Amino acid sequence: MNPTFSAIAAIDIEYFERVASQPFVLTQNEKLEQYDHDYTEDLHFKPGVVILPANTAEVSSIAMYCNNRNIPITVRGAGTGLSGGALPVFGGVLLSMERFNRIVDIDEANGQATVEPGVITQVFQEAVAKVGLFYPPDPASKGSCFIGGNLAENSGGPKAVKYGVTTDYVLNLEVVLADGSIIWTGANVIKNATGLNLTQLLVGSEGTLGIITKAVFRLLPLPKKDILMLVPFKIAAEACKAVSTIFQAGIIPSGLEFMERDALVYAKKYIEGIEFEVDDSDEAHLLIELDGNDESILMKDAESIFGLLEQYNCGEILFANSQAQKDKLWKLRRSLGEAVKVNSIYKEEDTVVKRAELANLLIGVKEIGVRYGFQSVCYGHAGDGNLHVNILKGDMSDESWDGETLKNGIREIFRLCKKLGGTLSGEHGIGLVQKEYMDIVFSDREIQLQKSIKHTFDPNGILNPGKVWAD
Repeated sequence: MNPTFSAIAAIDIEYFERVASQPFVLTQNEKLEQYDHDYTEDLHFKPGVVILPANTAEVSSIAMYCNNRNIPITVRGAGTGLSGGALPVFGGVLLSMERFNRIVDIDEANGQATVEPGVITQVFQEAVAKVGLFYPPDPASKGSCFIGGNLAENSGGPKAVKYGVTTDYVLNLEVVLADGSIIWTGANVIKNATGLNLTQLLVGSEGTLGIITKAVFRLLPLPKKDILMLVPFKIAAEACKAVSTIFQAGIIPSGLEFMERDALVYAKKYIEGIEFEVDDSDEAHLLIELDGNDESILMKDAESIFGLLEQYNCGEILFANSQAQKDKLWKLRRSLGEAVKVNSIYKEEDTVVKRAELANLLIGVKEIGVRYGFQSVCYGHAGDGNLHVNILKGDMSDESWDGETLKNGIREIFRLCKKLGGTLSGEHGIGLVQKEYMDIVFSDREIQLQKSIKHTFDPNGILNPGKVWAD
């Protein structure tokens, strides 16, 4: 326990039970263990208590109490994070937002919606789609992750290549600050040049600045048509190079995903009902989606892509001819992370570089792996230059895996990202596991500015302590 924090005592439990009611204050060991991990590697940190608040007033009361008694608070969504952001590393209160699960309002006239943070992303997308509206951010875990987690990490997903990430759709946030104060960060309007943009500051802050209790999103008209194709490449680096070729031709896909052969092989073992064969000679595939409202325009763009790809050593292109086939291909892509996790002990690094440097990043990752003795399986959002590097333990000794050898290899990968104009994370956040690498992309002064902002919002440091910045 950090000496500046207080351990949970009986008097604290009594207070929390008065605020949130006894059934929603969990202290039993087996219950705490359900919340002591997320999807980050095999890390476990047990909270002192888990509280499931029902409304903003309860969150405010809990925050005020914890701030006065120096009790740390870690806010948790669905627990699908990959950087350890929801891990209660100092114990204390784990605040689960699962009861904040209402879509408060869908304003069709203005193309907006007000949502609580415990709403599942796909549930929100389907609700607005029923009235012809579109919420584009679609992380791989969209069927289970919460809107609040997407806000905390500024999530993206495949459609970010055309439509942007979570922050591009947030107009306003209701936030409980560390002292229990309740604020709204912006206004429910498209244009807002009024003061500092606190809304955008909160998005991506990983629960370190405040507790989001409502979000107002702008929405788009729902595209009515889409085309999906799977393109095999004999050389993985050529698949990466083809990405820029497509954009330079003036075509903006709604999805452009890179998948290494080994990732597909793992996924085929993990997912039932995937019929297509992975040729031994294909090093990688691109999954390319086009969307819009005019099918003739989409077909013209697809034909242009076919022509552009002739300059590369491609295999036979699979054109999805039914919605069922499209769904299977997207299920394949979205399941890659789980498939790798099932097959091997691994660490996932969420690297991102300029789109045209993606091939150099992939080549560099493989060279670094050879020097440090690890294998990697890569996939990701190629259109964004966002490559998920899954480092497999393989034959590495426990000493090398848990010690400086692997850390030095990861540090080299991140240095390469910076050299190629990129940074540490495209969408998974820094959380617990990447904070020791922040010095690669930020100077001491830049890190101090960030810590100063944190201190202004949270002077006692109770909100998600131990994350983002090294001690």
